[in-house]
Amino acid sequence: MAGGAASVLRSNPEQHSNKSAAISKLLSSTYSRNAPNFVLASHSEALLHGLNALRCADKLFDVTLIVEGKTFKAHRVVLAACSDYFCAMFTDAMREARQSEIKLNGVNARGIELLIEYAYTSKLELDRNNVQDVLSVSTHVQMKAVIEACSNYLESQIDLENCVAIAVLADLYALDTLKRKTYRFICSRLDEFSLTADLLNLTWDQLEYILSCNYPVDCSEKRVLQIATQYCVETGLKAELAHLLFSHVRFNQIEASALKTLLSTLEDEDKENKTYVKLIRAEINKHEQNQIKMLGSESENEVISTDILTNSRGMELALVKIGGFETSGLTNQISCYLPSVGKWEGLTAIPHIEQCNYGTAVLGNDLYIVGGSYDVCLKEYIHPFGFRYCPTKDKWKNIAPIQADRCRFSLNAMGSNFLYAVGGVCELNDNDDGGDVENWGNDMAISNCERYNATTDRWEYLPALSENRSQHAGVVLANRLYISGGIDRHIVLVSLWCFDTHIEKWIKLRSMPTPRADHILIALDQHIYACGGWYEDPLTETRSLAQTIDVYDVNKDCWSTETTNPMPKYYTGVAAVKRRIYFIGGLLSSATINRATTAVQCYDLDTKQWSFNVEWEYPSEVWECTLAAFYVPRERDDFINVEVQT
Repeated sequence: MAGGAASVLRSNPEQHSNKSAAISKLLSSTYSRNAPNFVLASHSEALLHGLNALRCADKLFDVTLIVEGKTFKAHRVVLAACSDYFCAMFTDAMREARQSEIKLNGVNARGIELLIEYAYTSKLELDRNNVQDVLSVSTHVQMKAVIEACSNYLESQIDLENCVAIAVLADLYALDTLKRKTYRFICSRLDEFSLTADLLNLTWDQLEYILSCNYPVDCSEKRVLQIATQYCVETGLKAELAHLLFSHVRFNQIEASALKTLLSTLEDEDKENKTYVKLIRAEINKHEQNQIKMLGSESENEVISTDILTNSRGMELALVKIGGFETSGLTNQISCYLPSVGKWEGLTAIPHIEQCNYGTAVLGNDLYIVGGSYDVCLKEYIHPFGFRYCPTKDKWKNIAPIQADRCRFSLNAMGSNFLYAVGGVCELNDNDDGGDVENWGNDMAISNCERYNATTDRWEYLPALSENRSQHAGVVLANRLYISGGIDRHIVLVSLWCFDTHIEKWIKLRSMPTPRADHILIALDQHIYACGGWYEDPLTETRSLAQTIDVYDVNKDCWSTETTNPMPKYYTGVAAVKRRIYFIGGLLSSATINRATTAVQCYDLDTKQWSFNVEWEYPSEVWECTLAAFYVPRERDDFINVEVQT
């Protein structure tokens, strides 16, 4: 029967061909309906598992690697797929492509064993004992993923005990990201690091990099000079190399008396030839000559008060946009504009549920966010929590909650240790027995005030204002806190008060020319500038924008008009950098609609000119944000581009 069937097929080839064509046509018709391609997500995992199973069973090996006398069997295709080095070895016209045994020089057996294990399993267990072996071999055989894994592991292990060793590895294997992070770590703890034996274990190149890299440091420039001098003296550094180290010291940040004392001490230590004293004096003279040449032409970031920063190394004064509303809605994001970068970048985010109407202040160079409100199911909740952000360390820290839950209040920094919170809207806790609470009510403007001590992390009540108010403005000048405008029971206020911290009393001053709410006060050179805001038109009983910048002379107790804003807006962020006042975002008002804007305006108090620079524009529409100015690190790996939102 079988033979007969075969003979029938052989004798009817045309009939067989017709059947095949019919089946092919049927399949073509069936699968021409855009059926999805079959993709098995676990296929790559199964393939890797199968290759490892072959390895464990000693099957189909086609190459043996010999390293330090040890042999390692493998499959060429696996090695070539993971390593550019092995791919070139096995696919190019190299002698090793034809060899079954290959001796590898310049690598270690421990590292190659771990890399082969990784190639077949995708798993790599790194520790302090094997990471250098793995890094050495992975660099040699060009396994980029493993090199990155080693770099990330070393980054996670940086501490004072091993930072120099890690810096050496970063230099040796050209790991630029690891190098930057290691030296940033050393600089951020330079004072503590300088007390360890590793200071003298640094090579000259390493110390020269630390002094020239412009990363933020945790000590004064006087201490930086002492560290450089100590290194020179104790290592007996040659004069030409010492000269290069001293050239990186910023003598303009060291007081003359401190320099004199340091030089006197150094003369006692270096009595023979006074080489280092002469070098330092030469650098001081050169610096003084440069200062004379630059007089009157210094940039905004050249001079930084030591009251604000311990050291200006690596820091740049930035405009900082805090929270507010953007096209996508309420945001806790904080962005900064660095003049050296020329664009807005993401800095950090408030570590709390999305909120608004909080108090913001910059004390020293730390940003404080206190109180505020957030919505749950369209109901507003007011909270007392506070947060402190250190831009140098890029760290947030909780501070003691303010005693009265409040929002829409003023928060201002005074000196180097105090915050003042005034008024706002408060939700009274029935069990709260602190302060002047006689007239408090839920969601009502209040007059009470609190002071925060940054050293003790405690709030205390102060004498209350005689007027309740919220949505007002506050500013500090010398030892006085000034409060203006705001709202009380839907009435926009015109009054100006000051709190004298020496006598702890409120003093009423001359009222503003125009009532204002949701405005900002800026203090510069014994003058206070009232910017932005709105008032109620007495004729139409509608909101009107305050179009002028009014200026108060604290010595004469009088107001005058500084300028008229060519583009006034509701809810704009305002801050001053030197003698320039910046306005960001806000709502442009028309007869029918309020339209958000991305614009950043600038008013120069010296030239009396307004300017609108396209480069300053925020990437998305923004309103009800706070604008501040403080110093942030000029270089950070985790700066995030602020994307344009549509």
